[in-house]
Amino acid sequence: MKNKYLGYSEQDLAESPYAPFFNSEIAPFQTHVTEAMLAGGQAHELMYGVERAAEMNDEGYWPIENGFARTPDGGIRVFCLTEMPNVTPAMWDWWFAWHGSEPLRYKLWHPKAHVHVGWKDNRSDLSHYVGRTSHIVEYLGSERLSGAINFVAPASLGLDETKLRDRGEVAVCARISFPNTPVKLGWLMHHLRPVPGGSEMRSRMWMGGANVALGDRPGPIARGLGVVVAQLARMQLPNPAELLAHNAQEMAHLAGFLPELYETFSASD
Repeated sequence: MKNKYLGYSEQDLAESPYAPFFNSEIAPFQTHVTEAMLAGGQAHELMYGVERAAEMNDEGYWPIENGFARTPDGGIRVFCLTEMPNVTPAMWDWWFAWHGSEPLRYKLWHPKAHVHVGWKDNRSDLSHYVGRTSHIVEYLGSERLSGAINFVAPASLGLDETKLRDRGEVAVCARISFPNTPVKLGWLMHHLRPVPGGSEMRSRMWMGGANVALGDRPGPIARGLGVVVAQLARMQLPNPAELLAHNAQEMAHLAGFLPELYETFSASD
C-alpha cells in the first residue's frame, strides 16, 4: 500500500491541497487530561461499561469523564472529554465520512502518529460512514498497530437517535476489530454535543474482556470461541494510558482547525 509513512513529505507539502492545514506540532494536553494522566488508573465501577452506553443521551456527566481503568475480566476502559471552541457536532459528522478516503487527510488528525487509512469497500468521498469499515495504521505510544473501525448506527448502542438529532448532537459509534478477521475487540463512541461557544466531545473506548466477540451475532460455539479469543486479546490490548493520550491529542489537534477545513472542503462534497 502507498503512503505508509508518518506526516507529510516535502512533495506532499508542495502539492497537496490539504498542506495549508498540516501542522506537525501537537498542542499540550487540556488541563483535565493532564490531571487524569497524573492520577493514573481509576476504579472501573466509576467508568461505566458499554451496557450503559444509552445513558450518554442523558444530561450531565458520568462520575469520571477523563481517565482509564482495567476491568476484572481483562478489559480496559478509556474515557476522554475534549473541549472544542468554535466547532459544531456537524463538522465531526462530516469529518468521519471525509477523512477515510485519503491517507493525507488522516495524517492531518494526528501528524505524529497516523500512518495510513483506507475504506474496506475501496470507495472514496461518500458522504456517510455508518455501515462502512475503515482500515487504519497508527502509532499508540511507540507501537505501530493496524485496526479496523466498523462504524455502526448509534441505535446499535441503545442511543435515541431522534433525541440526538433534535438536540443537534452527534454520536459516532463503532466496533473495533482485528483487520480482515471476525474478531471484534471492543467498542468506541465519540459523543458530541453543543455547549456555549462550541462543542464538547465525550469519547468512550471499551476494549477486551466481555467486549470481545467472534462475529456480529455469535451462537453458542462462537461464544465459546469468543472466551478463548478474549483471553488472547489481553496480550493485544493497547496501554490504556497511551490510548487516552492519543485520543486527547488527536481530537484537540484537529478541533483547532476543523472549522476552516470544513468550510474549505465540505461544500465540494
